[in-house]
Amino acid sequence: MQYVPESFSTYYEPFVGGGAVLFELQPAKAVVNDTNRELINLYMVIKDNVEELITDLKQHRNDKNYFYQLRGLDRDRDSYNKLTPVQRASRMIYLNRTCYNGLFRVNKAGEFNTPFGNYKNPRIVDAITLRAVSNYFNRADITFTCRDFEEVLEGAEKGAFVYLDPPYDPVSATANFTDYDRGGFDRDEQIRLKKTCDRLNLKGINFLLSNSATDFIKDLYRDYRIEVIQAKRPINSKADKRGEIDEVLVMNF
Repeated sequence: MQYVPESFSTYYEPFVGGGAVLFELQPAKAVVNDTNRELINLYMVIKDNVEELITDLKQHRNDKNYFYQLRGLDRDRDSYNKLTPVQRASRMIYLNRTCYNGLFRVNKAGEFNTPFGNYKNPRIVDAITLRAVSNYFNRADITFTCRDFEEVLEGAEKGAFVYLDPPYDPVSATANFTDYDRGGFDRDEQIRLKKTCDRLNLKGINFLLSNSATDFIKDLYRDYRIEVIQAKRPINSKADKRGEIDEVLVMNF
């Protein structure tokens, strides 16, 4: 990839989300983190129990009533806590594949609240991809964690490479989206993240950060190399506003 160092020891991704960069690079050694416990559980299940996961996924139905029944399980924590890790991972994939725009969103109580997508034939079971990801997870040396980004990066040493893809700074007052995880990510968090980047830089650790191209972000990282790129964003309540938008890549190399 154009914006990745030619060589590095350990790859760190504190906001892994869907893991697009992780799966593109497939580093031999990585520390993969996210504050979303259900997401980290999903990755660990794919690593350790992929065949059980595939079997469980086959039971799901592309039905509106069934969708809301399964979505509502996290409203009753006692019942939800009885689900096995495989069942929780299967539920997460099912909801992602059948909800509106594949948008993972939770409310302040940490409950999944994206509506049903009404898709005719969503691919709920993608066994080939799941097995391929499981194969990579098992041949690489990967540590999965669910911690604060600052804690995760404390152990990073010179020679490592850190990719940071935090919740983006909103481009307008009405565009704020911090509900990926119940904790949110406001500008105080953006500033704390920048201070973490400063510490990485002082330790001689290469980092790459992506964010929205707001004046706030560009000013915050003005001491580093910044490149504005066009990125496609498929999620917007208005179809005519989906498409390419300006984003920034910030790097210290």
